[in-house]
Amino acid sequence: MAQRVRQLINNSGRSQGEFAVLAGLDPSKMSKSLSGTRRFTSLDLARLAELGGVTVDWLLGADETPALAARLSSPPDSSAGSVTLEASQLTQLRADLAFLGYEQHPALPQTPPIGDRWIGQGQQLAAWALDQARQAGADPSHTRDLAELIENVFKIDVAISDLPNGFDGLACTKEHARLIVAGTSTVPSRQRFTLAHELGHVLAGDDQGLLVEADIYDKRHSRQSSEIRANAFATAFLLPEDMLRSETSGMTWTNEAFAKLAFRWWVSPSALAWRLHNLNLIPKDLCDRYRGMTTESAALLAGELGSFTEWIDAASHRRIPQLLLRDTFQAYLDGASTLRPFANLIGMDSETIRQALEQAGEEPPLAS
Repeated sequence: MAQRVRQLINNSGRSQGEFAVLAGLDPSKMSKSLSGTRRFTSLDLARLAELGGVTVDWLLGADETPALAARLSSPPDSSAGSVTLEASQLTQLRADLAFLGYEQHPALPQTPPIGDRWIGQGQQLAAWALDQARQAGADPSHTRDLAELIENVFKIDVAISDLPNGFDGLACTKEHARLIVAGTSTVPSRQRFTLAHELGHVLAGDDQGLLVEADIYDKRHSRQSSEIRANAFATAFLLPEDMLRSETSGMTWTNEAFAKLAFRWWVSPSALAWRLHNLNLIPKDLCDRYRGMTTESAALLAGELGSFTEWIDAASHRRIPQLLLRDTFQAYLDGASTLRPFANLIGMDSETIRQALEQAGEEPPLAS
């Protein structure tokens, strides 16, 4: 990387100090970065790339892969690198923004859950999280867009991405960044449970670093203590006992009534049936009958085919962390950053965005 930066300096015909100033870097920091005693931040690289007319990828080199502590639920393969690469880029950008004063302020419990049973710890954590959501006027059990709720209530970055080879999601906990990534999916109820499961990991402070999960439903994987807690959290967070008991009190259990309940709670019929049975709200024979109901058939019975189609469509698309997008653009508006980090997030050329801003009359002063 240092060699490539030196190449940009030589091509510019300017001195190292002059190039640093033009790029918005302190000359002494540039010198330390080139000598290897200081790391170039992603915003440094964005400024250097923009000034030199190259891409950040060129500065990094095609073979650069971040080294992250990852725990996989299955043996790592070649696809794991792409999962950790995106997480690394997003968390590094969040850390760089924190350095500039645009810090993430996640809402986290002050003390970890206590108790001997991991299920009980997950339920305690869910009770705290539900209280936080309700104080913010949000209802996770009846909200389809759980990613937006997590960002708004817990101030944790959430991305939906094309994860390879069936990876369900990941959770990342670092000093200046909290991140959740779930894979795009044509099974939206699974994606929604994954988001809640990963939220449980972040709130519990599990695996300081990066936790990548290929299949959160795998039986061997789900027997691990932190996975038991995360699954218990997700179940109690999405299907809270008090609300279920209240809404099903006196209910006449027909296929149509059950199907409507599944869509009111935005969960799969199987997940709802198990939860109702475990709470002794339906007998085992009804549980077995409803577990065999598909989400598609439930949508038809409930008259929610349109909502189901919209749900699948939403779960199939990538999602950029909106809090990260907001803070990156604000740093640009304040002159603390170039436009390139924002452009990289939305996958557009920075010059195209700049021209659009100029036409809209919203072009701020250049970063110093």
